[in-house]
Amino acid sequence: MMPAARESLLDAAFAALALRPWAAVRMVDVAVAAGVSRQTLYNEFGSKDGLARALVRREADGYLAGVDRALAVHGDARDRLTAAAEWTVSAARDNVLVRAVLTGFWSERLPTPTLSAVPSSSAVPAQRRADGPLPSPGDLVGAVRDRAVAVFSGPGAVRADAGELARCCELAVRLALSCVAAPPTGEDGVADLVRGALHRHLRSQGQAPSAGPGPSEPSPTAAARSPL
Repeated sequence: MMPAARESLLDAAFAALALRPWAAVRMVDVAVAAGVSRQTLYNEFGSKDGLARALVRREADGYLAGVDRALAVHGDARDRLTAAAEWTVSAARDNVLVRAVLTGFWSERLPTPTLSAVPSSSAVPAQRRADGPLPSPGDLVGAVRDRAVAVFSGPGAVRADAGELARCCELAVRLALSCVAAPPTGEDGVADLVRGALHRHLRSQGQAPSAGPGPSEPSPTAAARSPL
């Protein structure tokens, strides 16, 4: 099957989930909505459980792709971490499956695939990947942290203590997850929380934040220690 057809089936399954609980979603309805036969659907995913795993895997991958885009925005490291945190909150708000994989809370309306790998005899590479381990909330925290560290440690980056850099990146994503569970008030609540926490964290480590010119501007020594 062409990748576009697989995506159409996943889109149809996601749309069906928005209308009814997963237990009430029928494979035949997903196939009809995507314009393919039910046999084609089974050939691609193997079973309804296989379809659920593929759907969860796609939404988790989509979330991480959004993290990569956020980390690529213009600005300093705090701008980028703030953008990643804001994306995390908005993605969890707008996508029930992203919220579930980030929090580990799967409501009765959602599919509940086991996170461990399942036996797979699929000839479809994408399905074999979906049948592999699915990410836990901790896995996603680590993935976001590691992506951020890789961006800030890349060519041309200011040298920084690797452990401290990882802690700052993980702090930002964990604050974002706290905002998913208990949204802050105010339009810029997430951004203010992340920026404020990173500011205080760096001060506690003896690193002046790069707040701009004036008394709070970091010294050359402090700036050399951290890209944040």
